[in-house]
Amino acid sequence: MIIGLQILLALVAITTASLILISIRKSNIQIEDSFFWLVFSVVLLALSIIPSLFVWISNFVGFESPSNFIFLLIIFLLIVNQYRLTKKLSLQSIKLTKLIQHIALAEKENKDDDFK
Repeated sequence: MIIGLQILLALVAITTASLILISIRKSNIQIEDSFFWLVFSVVLLALSIIPSLFVWISNFVGFESPSNFIFLLIIFLLIVNQYRLTKKLSLQSIKLTKLIQHIALAEKENKDDDFK
């Protein structure tokens, strides 16, 4: 791998991790949401520092090209993140529906009490 690309990947990984840590400190992002991005940063940093490790892993697993392995790895990480976000969104939607129903019932009880 070209040294310029290694430096660029390392800078991107460090910048991403720094931004995530700053967001955690400012309470702009929850720790469990930031875990994915920290793992992603570590993978990028490992790729930039030890590119031969990814070449060895891709050869061991049976990929013809290390770039195919890296694309598959990144796609896998993105799919895992998408699943996590979908699950979280679904849970939030269910909670919101329950909250709306609870508020509607409470308002109905208040109206019934006002008419008595």
